[in-house]
Amino acid sequence: MTRPLRTYGVVALTVCACWIAGCSHPVRALVGGNMRIDGDMGVNGDVGVDGDINMNGTMTTVSKTDNTASPVRAIQINAKSSDSQSRIAIVDVDGLLIDQNFSGFGSMGENPVSLFREKMRHIESDPTILAVVLRINSPGGGVTASDMLAHQLQHLKSNRNIPVVACLMTTGTGGAYYLATHADAIVAHPTSVVGGIGVILNNYNMEDTLGQFNIVSLPIKSGNKIDVGSPERMMQREERDLLQSMADEFHQRFIEQVRSSRGERLVVTSEVNESNFDESDANTLDAGDLDRDDVDNAKLKPSELIPFDGRVVSGLHAQKIGLVDQTGYLDDAVSLAGRMAGLSSSPALVLLRRDNDRAMSEFDVTPNVPMTSILPIQLPGLDRSSMPTFLYLWQPDPSIVTANGG
Repeated sequence: MTRPLRTYGVVALTVCACWIAGCSHPVRALVGGNMRIDGDMGVNGDVGVDGDINMNGTMTTVSKTDNTASPVRAIQINAKSSDSQSRIAIVDVDGLLIDQNFSGFGSMGENPVSLFREKMRHIESDPTILAVVLRINSPGGGVTASDMLAHQLQHLKSNRNIPVVACLMTTGTGGAYYLATHADAIVAHPTSVVGGIGVILNNYNMEDTLGQFNIVSLPIKSGNKIDVGSPERMMQREERDLLQSMADEFHQRFIEQVRSSRGERLVVTSEVNESNFDESDANTLDAGDLDRDDVDNAKLKPSELIPFDGRVVSGLHAQKIGLVDQTGYLDDAVSLAGRMAGLSSSPALVLLRRDNDRAMSEFDVTPNVPMTSILPIQLPGLDRSSMPTFLYLWQPDPSIVTANGG
């Protein structure tokens, strides 16, 4: 169909790009009459514009509502390596890990769980990828979302039997650390924040606040516990116990995964009263010394054991207590993965990206920003409905969930 003056914003975008980039020459052009474009417009090679651009009349642009970005593809980022048959894939895991699309301004609109699954499938079908490095920079996320990511990684390992090394960047806590424990080895920066082995469910009592504005909740419900956790009323003790039992269950699942994956490398310490243990018993114990019977006899809860109490530590300390295998940098993680796979000293490195997502170095991050509120301020509790879920998340500030779309 013929569309007068409908250029899909190509000219306008070209002008904006030149202006933003700072063209070294003035741009001048003159278009007279109507511009008609039939079908798709394809431009190959360089485009040069000399002169002013004058436009009269109305320009109509059409934005595509369907997702036409390509599937993820392997993009080599180290041009020096010529070995295209023995490659290491760097899989980036960044930001809040939740099972929903991030549709903030300038965002790719990706679902972290779905995107991770697509990358795992690509690696499964690409025989030239012989090792994987998980580049993790995340405080964690939803309990279920984190478990789904870990399950997908396990699926890859069972199908391909290739080494997987996790590299913790600035932050590798909560669900992000849970994911890392499913790798064959964990490398952390010396200054990484590691740990956060715990569970949190954000709850707020807004009853008095709503009352100040004469707002009274009048729910119509069938099932006495259907609104457990609602910020509109005080939580009853039995309701709190119900949610606490779920948090403890998820926490225990996390602990068992850490114990299973770290084994004898894990060092566990206990903070107990002198009435329960001698001073020597409060010293460092390895994972084999402090077993479940000891915990039961001393009436210790998992949350009373270190590092299972949710605390975070530095990368250096994480190595000392066995949460990670070594400290180092992304290059060290790549070298370790290469050695485990029996590759050369300079293997080809690839990022898995779509055609609209830049990949120029192993540190490039996909712009995936959650949608935030249009209000200038955000109060914890008022928008809790956007993420009423249990989290494997290091959360020093409740606004971290709000800022990331929850």
